[in-house]
Amino acid sequence: MKTFAACFLIIFVSGIGMVVSDPDMLQDICVADRTSAVKVNGFACKAASNVTAEDFFFTGLSKPGVVNNSVGSLVTGANVAQIAGLNTLGVSMARIDYVAGGLNPPHTHPRATEIVFVLEGSLDVGFITTANVLISKTIMKGEVFVFPKGLVHFQKNNGDKPASVIAAFNSQLPGTQSLAMTLFGATPPVPDNVLTKAFQIGTKEVQKIKTKFAPKK
Repeated sequence: MKTFAACFLIIFVSGIGMVVSDPDMLQDICVADRTSAVKVNGFACKAASNVTAEDFFFTGLSKPGVVNNSVGSLVTGANVAQIAGLNTLGVSMARIDYVAGGLNPPHTHPRATEIVFVLEGSLDVGFITTANVLISKTIMKGEVFVFPKGLVHFQKNNGDKPASVIAAFNSQLPGTQSLAMTLFGATPPVPDNVLTKAFQIGTKEVQKIKTKFAPKK
């Protein structure tokens, strides 16, 4: 029994190490060939002879993004979709800009833990545990806050000036599921009777909310 327990513990701990971030790479670089028809967990590698410094370079986080949406925030990603050289490296970043009163709505990153560093302004931030407990704090310029992998979280600029953060992730492509958009803007749509029962509201209310999240044609 002791031998079995010891083996189980080793397998369990090893398993934890395997799921905390993207799989370890087996070579120096694997620059993403985003045009390849080969489908893998990530992207196929392009030929080493075609790799350049530009594959590892991105200027998109250097300036504030232009926020022109109803929630008052804009996320500018710096993941493998923008930086091909991040393929297999297990890290990425983003810049989030908020107007006064702007919100990054409740959402999750199914493949990554997130850590944010406040560049300007102050934010009310928080995440909700699976025990339905809200962990929240106001963070200021120069401060850091962590959102655990997969948990619902948000950031809100309650100040009267713009704010911005740099976010880092332990995944080359963390993925984002905004709760409202996921539930009310899915294609094909989530059935009305599922949403009316889940949110304890009427069909008219569900349909009204859906119109706000309908895919743009």
